[in-house]
Parts: sequence; structure tokens; C-alpha cells
Amino acid sequence: HVQLVESGGGSVQPGGSLRLACATDDVTTRTHCMAWFRQAPDKEREGVGRIYPGGTVTYIADSVKGRFTISRDNAKNTLYLQMDDLKAEDTGIYYCAAAKTFCTEWSSYSYWGRGTQVTVS
Repeated sequence: HVQLVESGGGSVQPGGSLRLACATDDVTTRTHCMAWFRQAPDKEREGVGRIYPGGTVTYIADSVKGRFTISRDNAKNTLYLQMDDLKAEDTGIYYCAAAKTFCTEWSSYSYWGRGTQVTVS
């Protein structure tokens, strides 16, 4: 059973930074691709970035490229999203997700955390 627990959300002013973390178990760390999604108010959920088990980042959304960094520390079974130069449009609920196969397909991410709120204002 895959468990994902996000932390690190909060409120920040424009231009500020936050680091989100997603804790999981060692089996998931070794075998699953992981990703961050976000959902802004009244908008559809969108993929922000994804990373292979070995640490290769395969996608970062154009809207956050150069500002957000996705990484994973497999020794700590934790996925991270470093968010810098935050903008009001980054506001939303951020979700951690995992997929075992077809990692480049967003629909493959079937394991989800409960999300953490990020507010930029």
C-alpha cells in the first residue's frame, strides 16, 4: 500500500520561497516515479514536475521552469519541490503522486497524497 504525506505548505508573499516535502516508504522510493501536481481554485489539476526513481527529472512545467526544482532523497524516502520567486498564480493545493509504470503519462499517477495548501499573496 503506497502512502504519500505532503508537508511544507503555507502562506508567503510574492517573490518568496517554500519547500514542499512528500514522505513515502522505501518500496515506493525504489520502484515508483513520483510527481507534483497542483490545483488552483476553479482550475483543473495540472502536472508540475515528475522524477524517475533514480533521480532523473523528466518534466517541469513551463510555467514554473527556472523557479521550481523537483528532487528526491531516496535515503530519506522523500520527494521535494523547492519553489522560489513565487507568484500569486502559484496559489493552490499541491499534491504528491506516484506511478509504477508509464511514468510519462499523467494518467498513470494513481497514488496520491492529501495535498498541502500554498497561498501566495
